[in-house]
Amino acid sequence: MHGEFHTIKFVDDLCDGHMHCMRVCPTQAIRVRNQKASLLDDRCIDCGECVRVCPNNAIIAMTSSFKDFSKFKYTIALPSPAFYAQFGKDTTPSLILESLKKIGFNDVYDVACASEAVSIAIQEYLDTNKSPRPLISSFCPAIVQLIQIRYPNLLDHLIPIESPMEIAAREAKNLKMKETGLKASEIGAIYITPCPAKMLSIKNPLRKKHSFIDGAIAMRDIYPTLLQTISQSNGNHDIKDIQGLGLGWPIVGGQVACLKAEDCFAVGGLTDTVRILEDIENDRLKDIQYVECHSCPTACVGGTLTVENPYIARGRVLRMVEKYGLIPCQNREKIRGLYQKNFFSLIGKISPHPVQPLDEEISRAIEKMQKKQDIHDKLPKIDCGACGSPTCLAFAEDVVLERVMLDDCIFVAIKKFEKLSSDLLETVLRHSEKINSNIKMITS
Repeated sequence: MHGEFHTIKFVDDLCDGHMHCMRVCPTQAIRVRNQKASLLDDRCIDCGECVRVCPNNAIIAMTSSFKDFSKFKYTIALPSPAFYAQFGKDTTPSLILESLKKIGFNDVYDVACASEAVSIAIQEYLDTNKSPRPLISSFCPAIVQLIQIRYPNLLDHLIPIESPMEIAAREAKNLKMKETGLKASEIGAIYITPCPAKMLSIKNPLRKKHSFIDGAIAMRDIYPTLLQTISQSNGNHDIKDIQGLGLGWPIVGGQVACLKAEDCFAVGGLTDTVRILEDIENDRLKDIQYVECHSCPTACVGGTLTVENPYIARGRVLRMVEKYGLIPCQNREKIRGLYQKNFFSLIGKISPHPVQPLDEEISRAIEKMQKKQDIHDKLPKIDCGACGSPTCLAFAEDVVLERVMLDDCIFVAIKKFEKLSSDLLETVLRHSEKINSNIKMITS
């Protein structure tokens, strides 16, 4: 159920109420009261922007730890293609994969190659289906959450194709089950993630009962150990070079670059994504075939759990695509055959998750809506945030829902104090005149 799990957690002991998180939250899901931040579950899309800006590390990403995988007899690391761009230009993807095995994983599986397969599947879907256009990429969990909350009319536009990390995990597990004789439950598939949002699609996968991924480790958590291992490597390894256009998936435009359709484009960052989604909702982009959307402005190379400057990482991805992308890693005809057997398909609907109404009962909700507007009219409308709500309109709603008092607004409190002072002064003057008059009568 929506709201049961989020990929971020606030640590009260570390929070000093600086409000950075509240100011950057794109869905106004954070409030700060008594110098502590808190989350409104029904508004959070798990984009992780708050994790990025907190100066005290008081917001932690709910990713996995190595201890979580001790229960498995066999572990497979599946690094996001963005991970390849976190290291120096002389560190090849194949060396990174080899080094992952050296630090303890039993095996590794390249997600970039699965990305190329998914690109072919997307193209097949575009060519053979007449579903609403444009179709929207469904591989950024934060974007999917945003659509569930704010644009439920666009849920049918989300392309029903499985993500590369799920395809890779499924294939890796099937392969190792055959090789080792182990059960699926004895093999752990661990994604090395650039953002906390991926944990959401692992814990609450859409259109299916369970994920093939068993957990996700943050790139920044595994990076130091792996960097040390790479620095001690002599460069020799048994893994062949990683190839294919799937290497470009972690940057804005990486998906559409793999498609033949001309009427496709990519957008990064929630501000621009919201503008595009509103255009789609208003039927302004019906001639577009496919829109690739990322919550992070620089896509996965700029995820909140990465370590490298996203623009430097983007440059490395472009160089990798130039060097390794010309040779495909997938047989297009084979992938088409798998597509026709529904190898990539996701069946079922995605349910909307609208923000909780002001009241479950319609007449009371209308009354509260009017009260919210009346309160908003009394506020300065400068969205200073000093009250702990991100905007004056959000504060008005918080008052209606009895989360705060009206005079928690400093400007309302000052006006109230001014009126009280004025009334008190007037009373004092009136009594002073009366006393003076009485004194004159007594002494006359």
